[in-house]
This record gives sequence, structure tokens and C-alpha cells, in this order.
Amino acid sequence: MESFENDSKQSIAPSENGNPGDDSKGVFPALRHRNFRLFWGGQIISLVGTHAQTVALGWLSLKLTNSAFYLGLLNTMATLPILLFSLFAGIFADRMNKRRLLLATQCAFLVQALVLAVLVSTGVATIWTLLVLAAVQGLIQSFDSPIRQSFVSEMVPPRNVLGAVALNSAVFNGARIIGPAAAGFMIPVVGEAGCFYINAVSFIAVIAGIAMMRESELFRPAREKSETTPLKELIEGFKYVKSERRISGLLGVLIVTSLLGLPPMILLPVFAKDVLHCGSRGMGILFAGAGAGAFLAAFWIAVAKKMKRPGRTIVAMGVIFSISIILFSFSRSFYLSMLLIAFGGAAITASIALTNSSLQMTTPARLRGRIMGIYIFVFLGMMPFGSFIFGTAAHYIGAPHTVAIGGAACIATLLLVCAVFPGVLRIEAPGAESER
Repeated sequence: MESFENDSKQSIAPSENGNPGDDSKGVFPALRHRNFRLFWGGQIISLVGTHAQTVALGWLSLKLTNSAFYLGLLNTMATLPILLFSLFAGIFADRMNKRRLLLATQCAFLVQALVLAVLVSTGVATIWTLLVLAAVQGLIQSFDSPIRQSFVSEMVPPRNVLGAVALNSAVFNGARIIGPAAAGFMIPVVGEAGCFYINAVSFIAVIAGIAMMRESELFRPAREKSETTPLKELIEGFKYVKSERRISGLLGVLIVTSLLGLPPMILLPVFAKDVLHCGSRGMGILFAGAGAGAFLAAFWIAVAKKMKRPGRTIVAMGVIFSISIILFSFSRSFYLSMLLIAFGGAAITASIALTNSSLQMTTPARLRGRIMGIYIFVFLGMMPFGSFIFGTAAHYIGAPHTVAIGGAACIATLLLVCAVFPGVLRIEAPGAESER
């Protein structure tokens, strides 16, 4: 096993033209690095399939059960393993070769999607089958996410991390436009199973991209053998979070977003079916609308050179997102709903992308995997509770009331976090901190 040495011993891989200082020019300097281009290009294809599967799975669950409760339970099963395992996955990210770990997780995703496709296409899938396979997907993601997030800072130099995170967010949310819309139109033609088969095939692109990377061009700190146990390393990560109140504040905002802000989004199939009466195609367009707004926000962050006070922007975007979903809950117009969900998607993406980059740029390299494990634990690990609560509430009081209450609670708790951790509003731009 290995761990990182002091941050000052970071090895610098050359840029493609051999000059490591020549990559700061251009609109997207992160794309000047071959390894990042390979990974980013593979993600474009793979994530379209992933989002198509997510939408098709939710729609299939609703068809099988006609219950918002099971829709919430499906999302709970998909995110519960992240709560249980992502922290230890962060330790693996700090100790082992991230590229090889990512190859393993992406291959596992391919197998899971293929099994799901076969079971659904042969007609043997039940809601319990979907719940089990959702849990398997969550287990894989609990290891994949911290590794993938912290791997960004090894594909590009420190000065390009913000742009690389934003570009990753842009491709993720660009896929949220194409994938759900494609699923909405494909479901009546090839069925949900067709979406699952497409997702399985799409993983080949990102697997090929990772396999073609050059180890010699990764920006890795030097390594030494670790004498500490995984548990001690995990405790060290939590001690760092506790000692850095800015980090604690950022994670506090993320807890609120994950627990109260994002779970209402799982109810979009219910809105499409029972509130807006727009069917599977309308559902796909709603998801695509959220993705379109998110893509624009991520693109804005990717091209932005500097942001003096990202902490304020993070909190402000969280509040704007909450207001958007409250208004969405009252809308009965499909086009107004699509506009509001797009606006909300833009706000929440800006908040999350800035949180991600701020955490990476203010964390020592030797702790980055663990801190990103905590980030994933907070971001996705809280969602099982939120999904279960919102799914159950929607079953009894309806989706519109549930979403409105969630948005109001999100605003109130965001303000509370800022009162407890006022330093989060004074966080400096990641780029400025990295230059010190």
C-alpha cells in the first residue's frame, strides 16, 4: 500500500507540447492535457447512457408499482451503499493507483447495466429485482465517485483543477440533456431494456479512454509506504475537516443540499405522470431541461478565470435553487415547469461544482482522496434519507406539497449553516489560494 508524501514533492508531468508552463492559455486549458482529454471524451459517451438508464429505471419502477414510495425507495437503495462505503473508498484513492481502480469500477458498471438489461428484456424483472440492482450500482458508485473526483487533480496541474472540475460538470450535465431526452423518446420504441443495453455499451468509451492514458503524464505526488492503518487514516481526514472550519462550512452546505434540495428531483416522474400529464416523453424533456440549465452553469464556471468569493456564490446558488423548486411545485404549465427546473438545475450545479473545486484546491494532496470520500459521503450519502423521506411524504401528501416544503426547509437550513460557519462566506477563490 502507498500514501502521498508532502505536497511540496509533487511531480510535474509535461504537457503534450513538452512545456508544462504553456497550458494556461486558451479558453479550456485543462483540455491541453492528453490524459484529461481521453477521460473527458469517454465520459461524454458513457454519461449519456448512464442518464438514459436512470430515467428509464425510474419510469419502469413507476409502471410496475404506480407508487411514489417505491420510486423513493429505489433511489434510497441506489445511494445507501455510498453512505456505508464511500469514506473507506477515499482511503483506497489515497493509497492505490486511481487509474487502475477506475478501470475496475467502470467495468463493474458495464456488467451491472448488462444484467439489468437482460433481466428486463426477458420479462423476469420485478420491483425487488430493480431494488437489488440499484443497490449494486450504488455499491460500485461508492468506490468510483471518490476515486474519480480526486483523480481530476492528477490529470491536470493545480492551476487547471477548477477548469477541469467545471468541464467534468459540464459534460455530466450535458449528458443530462441528451440522455433523459433520448430515454423519453426511446422508451415507447425499444422499451426500458433498450436504454439499459445502450448504457452497457456506452461504458466501452470511458474504459478505452482510461486504458489509453499515459502513467508518465499524470501529475502525481511522490509516494512512500504507509505505516498507519486505514482507520487511522480515515480519522486523520475527519480531524482535518474539524480543524478547518471553512471545510466544515462547505460540507454543511452540501449536507443541506443533498438532504433537502436534491431529493425532490427524484419526483419528476410523478410530476410528469400525475401533475403535468405529459407522459414519458415529457418526463425526459423535464430531466433534459434540468440538464440544460446545469450544463450552462458548468460551462460558465469552466470559462470563468477567477471568482473572488466562491463561498458566497455557493450559498446564493443554493438559495436560488430552493426558490426555483418551490415555484416549480406550484406550476401546472409544462413549459413554465421546464423553465423553472432548468433554472434550478443551473443554480445547484454552480453550487456543487464550486464546492468540489474549493475542497480540492484547499486540501493537501496526501488527504485529497479522503476528503473527496467525505465529500461523496456527504453529497450522495445523505440522499438515501432524503429520497426515502420525500418519497414517503409524496405518497401521503402529494409531490407538489412535498417539494414546496423541501425547498422552504432547504433555505432555512442554509441560512442556519451560514450563521454557524460564517467563514464559508469568506472563502477565497481556489486559484488565489493555490498561488500562495
